[in-house]
Amino acid sequence: MLQAFSPKNRLWTFIFLVAAALLALAAAVVGIDDNPLGLSLVIFSAASLVLTFTHSWRYSAQFRRLIYASLIGFAAFLAVGIALQAVIEFTAAPRLVDTLLEVVSTALLLAAGFLCVPACVVGVVGAVVMRMRRRRQQRVVGP
Repeated sequence: MLQAFSPKNRLWTFIFLVAAALLALAAAVVGIDDNPLGLSLVIFSAASLVLTFTHSWRYSAQFRRLIYASLIGFAAFLAVGIALQAVIEFTAAPRLVDTLLEVVSTALLLAAGFLCVPACVVGVVGAVVMRMRRRRQQRVVGP
């Protein structure tokens, strides 16, 4: 991850980070409630945020680990978010606790949908591209 902040990669890191911020701001302005444009902007913002830290990776194994981590994160965030929703629904907790649990549950469910899914897509595309690049280099240099 620290490779993204090396002098060689710093410009692209900054570009992806600014793109993520601008896309998130545009999504906030447009709104994401039942709005395909706003939802698309949020997804592209998350993908840009993931690319901020992964654009310097050069091996498909790194992207495969991203795929695994995003799938595990998706399942974990979804399970915990749904479990918190069930706790809110079936217990009589004080209003402050209910509100806090609702905020945490919503954040986890949003992270599952809007961060883990774009991370998985970036991982799949990155793994395929790096694999193709490695095969092409081996053919050129090969026997």
